Amino acid sequence: MNLAGRVALVTGASQGIGHACAKALARAGATVAVAARNQSKLDELVAEITAAGGRAAAFAMDVSDEDRVKSAIKQAIAQLGKVDILVNNAGITRDQLVMRMKRADWDAVLNTNLTSAYLCAQQVIPSMLKQRWGRIISISSVFGQMGQAGQANYAASKAGLIGLTMAMARELASRNITCNAVAPGFIETEMTAALSEEFKQTAVKQIPLGRVGKPEDVASAVCFLAAEEASYITGHVLNVNGGLLMG
Repeated sequence: MNLAGRVALVTGASQGIGHACAKALARAGATVAVAARNQSKLDELVAEITAAGGRAAAFAMDVSDEDRVKSAIKQAIAQLGKVDILVNNAGITRDQLVMRMKRADWDAVLNTNLTSAYLCAQQVIPSMLKQRWGRIISISSVFGQMGQAGQANYAASKAGLIGLTMAMARELASRNITCNAVAPGFIETEMTAALSEEFKQTAVKQIPLGRVGKPEDVASAVCFLAAEEASYITGHVLNVNGGLLMG
């Protein structure tokens, strides 16, 4: 999976899955534009990628702010020349039962997890159309496929990413731009670290492979979908969940 000459933009790259995706794409040869709110963590990531012989640049971006999204991606394209690969990874949780969920928490999760993917795609598609090559990869979730009590906003946002992915896949296929989603199950990240130990143990019992996943497991799937080897795959949801959900 050689991505030499490609430029990838990864949102939510300061930690977790996004951090792993940025490093994996760089190892595959891509120049990586890493985006998130935390500038210091982005700078550390760029230094890490550069020290390993890769190429990367940091762009501070709050994906819930449309103007910041537009300006950051415009800056990235101006500096790096193009964007070939977009990884929509930025995401948050604001868990609560539907009957108690505040509208602000619903809006925050939908804006960060779903609307941001639309905004980012809209900004990079012209670059991809120009070169008639592109990869848009969105990080969904197993809970976007099967739901989860207490996470109606999160599940809705991740299910929405799947619908968005399929719609864009149909719109852009004729221009050699593929659009796919990766749906992780339980992955060891800062987000899942907040879950109770009892919840984690119960979750592991439901996973046929008997373990939680690592961010690198998701990053490997993203690299495959970004590569030429996946050129005939579009509108697909690739499950990385240890067998938690099959079919």
